[in-house]
Amino acid sequence: MEATVHELAKMIDHSLLHPTMTDAELKAGCELARKYDVASVCIKPYAVPEAAQWLKGSEVLVCTVIGFPHGNSTTAIKVAETVRACQDGATEIDMVVNVGKVLGGDWAFVQAEIAQIQAACAQHGAILKVIFENDYLPEDSYKIRLCEICSEVGVAFVKTSTGYGFVKGADGQYNYKGATDHDLALMRRHSAPAVQIKAAGGVRTLDDLLKVRRLGVTRIGATATAVMLEEAKKRAGLAAEAVTADPKGY
Repeated sequence: MEATVHELAKMIDHSLLHPTMTDAELKAGCELARKYDVASVCIKPYAVPEAAQWLKGSEVLVCTVIGFPHGNSTTAIKVAETVRACQDGATEIDMVVNVGKVLGGDWAFVQAEIAQIQAACAQHGAILKVIFENDYLPEDSYKIRLCEICSEVGVAFVKTSTGYGFVKGADGQYNYKGATDHDLALMRRHSAPAVQIKAAGGVRTLDDLLKVRRLGVTRIGATATAVMLEEAKKRAGLAAEAVTADPKGY
């Protein structure tokens, strides 16, 4: 396999964001994240203090979301959310851009908002991931400009989606694409080398994880953490058996 199980685990932000999740389910999710030693849990903002306690003593970080999932809060509220989350124990912040401002071409507003939240993160020792919600952006030009702005501001990650950015089709049904190969390659190409890429939405299998890794992704948001990492352990075990059985390759 092209990466160790530990390396793959450290690509995962275990997502605990569904609105129906109870406190018991959030705690169980943190225990699963601790078991697999993932990069972080991305948890609902009100539960950040509890997550910090549940994960105490582990290497799993606490991440939360700002302006989630639609990005429509005022900048002042987004900054206040960020500060409170950091004070509560979050060390990673995933914010949603103001999509309407992006589509309206108000780039000064978009950049100022990202810069203010980045400053709040930096002041409190956290890193910032900026969620574009690509399903809402019909042209690549929007995504490219966002990558350029995030590179100028110096955020840690750009991120494809919330996982909840459903678009209503002509038939009245809602759907979303999430992290597409096209968008991931585009974001990697147009972001500064120091800006990492996070894929969210639709990465559900080990093969999905390995595929986005090859596209330059270093972090994913996932709910299928156990499925992916158990499969990784299985494949790693089979590879080890093969090497042991036939050390010279014949």
